[in-house]
Amino acid sequence: MSQDFALPAASAAPTPGMPKTLAEHAYLRLRHDIVTGRHPPGSKLRVEHLRDEYQVGAGTLREALLLLVTDALVTVQGQRGFRVAPISLDDFEDITRVRVVLETEALGLSIEHGDEAWEANAVAAFHRLSRVEERLHQGDVGFDEWEARNRAFHTSLLAACPSRWTLHFLSILYQQSERYRRLVLLDTTVPRDVHAEHAALLEACIQRNRQAACQILDRHIRTTLEVIRQLPASRFGE
Repeated sequence: MSQDFALPAASAAPTPGMPKTLAEHAYLRLRHDIVTGRHPPGSKLRVEHLRDEYQVGAGTLREALLLLVTDALVTVQGQRGFRVAPISLDDFEDITRVRVVLETEALGLSIEHGDEAWEANAVAAFHRLSRVEERLHQGDVGFDEWEARNRAFHTSLLAACPSRWTLHFLSILYQQSERYRRLVLLDTTVPRDVHAEHAALLEACIQRNRQAACQILDRHIRTTLEVIRQLPASRFGE
């Protein structure tokens, strides 16, 4: 799969389930709009403006923004209010470095502990990802759906990892990486077949070849960093 497709227009955030509170609903919408760049890195998030846009009260909105502070997607500066967290090449290099260490370890443990049901779930997740890739190229779906299937595929490969803390930290890192992956979609000069990378990764996992699978995953994650390094500094707001 080549990463030369266009980003969709901003829309309400897709959710895995119905939000339970107004604050959670506002949080999910804001998170989506930050990740997709509708609120650019470093931009000020004015409560008095956002409450009309998201149709919630100021208190609810502040609660949602504080959840995003916990996610490291928003910063708060005392009395100066909230801002979208900045992005930088140094930041993504750090995210990538830590993600490679944790995710290859988690994958190795998942291969070691995974059973036939784990294999079947990974194959099914790859199939669903492949189908949405076809629809993406045809313009029938947007990037949000591909991103959800991509995450589900990676999650399925790690599902048998017994370390809940490793998986928790990886979830945070994956979420942070999403903002940078969307930058790659805007401008890439590096030809890349993501589908083939995923297929090779799945095959190594099914064959229980821990060393090969971890090497493929390492390259898969670092290739995105190599593409990001080629982007102009202006893409990071520099």
